[in-house]
Amino acid sequence: MSARPEIVLRGRRWSLRIGRRALALNALLLALIVAGAFVALTLGRIPLGPTEIWQVLSGAPPSRAVAHVLLDIRLPRLLVTLGAGAALGASGAVFQSVLRNPLGSPDVIGFTAGAATGALVWIIGLGGSGATVAPAALVGALLTGTTVYLLARKDGRVGAYRLVLTGIGVAAVLSALNALLLVRGELDAAISANLWLAGSVEGRSWADVLPLLAGLALLVPAMVPGMRPLALMAMGDDLAGPLGVPVERVRRWMLLAALLLAALATSAAGPIAFVALAAPQLARRLGRSVDQPLIGAALMGAALLLAADLTTRLLPFGVTLPIGQVTGVIGGLYLIWLLARGRRAGQP
Repeated sequence: MSARPEIVLRGRRWSLRIGRRALALNALLLALIVAGAFVALTLGRIPLGPTEIWQVLSGAPPSRAVAHVLLDIRLPRLLVTLGAGAALGASGAVFQSVLRNPLGSPDVIGFTAGAATGALVWIIGLGGSGATVAPAALVGALLTGTTVYLLARKDGRVGAYRLVLTGIGVAAVLSALNALLLVRGELDAAISANLWLAGSVEGRSWADVLPLLAGLALLVPAMVPGMRPLALMAMGDDLAGPLGVPVERVRRWMLLAALLLAALATSAAGPIAFVALAAPQLARRLGRSVDQPLIGAALMGAALLLAADLTTRLLPFGVTLPIGQVTGVIGGLYLIWLLARGRRAGQP
């Protein structure tokens, strides 16, 4: 019987197995991202051609106006789109591995609601502006994640089932609090908060890009060694422990890293629904991976969010929609497909 075709990357204390089909999928996603990024840079009120884009990127812009449009408006928007999508995809892959549930994501267990609470407290409660909301959203998500983890902890361990139930409960409480803040806040502040809650990458600057890309550059490589232990933990903590996996330490670190990624994405682009939920599953199913693919999920998340952004910009009749609403529609259709597929397979 022939071995399953795969490529194994090894470090001193870790190994990563990538199937050839998954590797081909990653290459295809990367090519689609590059093509979509080029299209995104050409779109706008001032159309830019390939020659002008190349001149700006090579350091010889045809004019200051063209350089400003590309470097200060379109490129930050593109990088926030790709970075937020990749962060949400990688975060969702970890959450689904830890929770052992294809519906596990930061959206479901309250972290996105926590980020929204931080933003609403800043905008409505403290009178801050939407342009400076990112740190408040980051703090809100981190506090929510810490609260959920501590409440789900029992006898020094955090079970997947308890974590999901605790997260759903905390999300319900925070959603009610968010609605109350919107109702009780002043009209102008409530409008500004609602615009942020819709999720958008429009008007983003380098101040939004740099923390997001720095977080990705630091966290994703550090998370790669933890994916193999998570796959072993899927068999159960009692079996993974004797195999040398420090179960609670791995779970704690991976959850913290995934939470930070989700918080950075939300603080940069606002609440983006369903990307963290759908990207890991699509990458796993299309790549036929047994485990949750971290890199594949990140690339799939970036591709999905870029596709949603291009959709908002190419709608006919000048219709504009926040990117969070587009991903919500796509995610709803994905959930319906997932449930229908499970029903045909005889699953509950």
